[in-house]
Amino acid sequence: MNRARLAAPLLLALLTACSILPRAETPKIYTLPAAPGARPGAATPVPWALRIAAPSAPRSLDNVRIAVVPDSNQITVYAGARWSDTTTNLFRDRLADAFRDSGRIAALSTDESNLGADFELGGSLAAFQTEYAAGKPEVVIRYDAVLAATRKHQIVGTHRFEVREPVQGKDVPQVVEAFGRAMDKVSREVVGWTLEAGSAR
Repeated sequence: MNRARLAAPLLLALLTACSILPRAETPKIYTLPAAPGARPGAATPVPWALRIAAPSAPRSLDNVRIAVVPDSNQITVYAGARWSDTTTNLFRDRLADAFRDSGRIAALSTDESNLGADFELGGSLAAFQTEYAAGKPEVVIRYDAVLAATRKHQIVGTHRFEVREPVQGKDVPQVVEAFGRAMDKVSREVVGWTLEAGSAR
């Protein structure tokens, strides 16, 4: 009986302690928003096939966290927020959607399927983050594109694309919207450059 009396307060203390332990974080998952796709015009599709590869990126970017650079030499992430996929896969898939929307490349694939193609668009993603300029956040995307002829294993062209898009606020949903606008701009520029460089060959 004495043991039971001693055990009861101990059990109550354990239950109370468990109730104040912090709960596991449930992050919000964000997709990369996009403007409505443009309907293909009357332009004739190019006679070559294109494969789009996910770009390489440093470890600090090649993950599902939403990166932010509050200071020039510091990179961190938004707490409680995640992308729906790694940034490199999101980037590749958005480029693929932009090429489909253009209606200029009928034979289009990505490195996920590893199908044969005349050209492959790859490169490296040097920035995919929020930075602060004069205390105001802006999304920065920097992509070093490499277009290569797959059969000849030759580089057709290289080009650096960089877009800075102001964030209309400081909350994560507003940051995500700015990422979408910045990616729309980069995609349009990459599509135009790739079509010009590929057709020149």
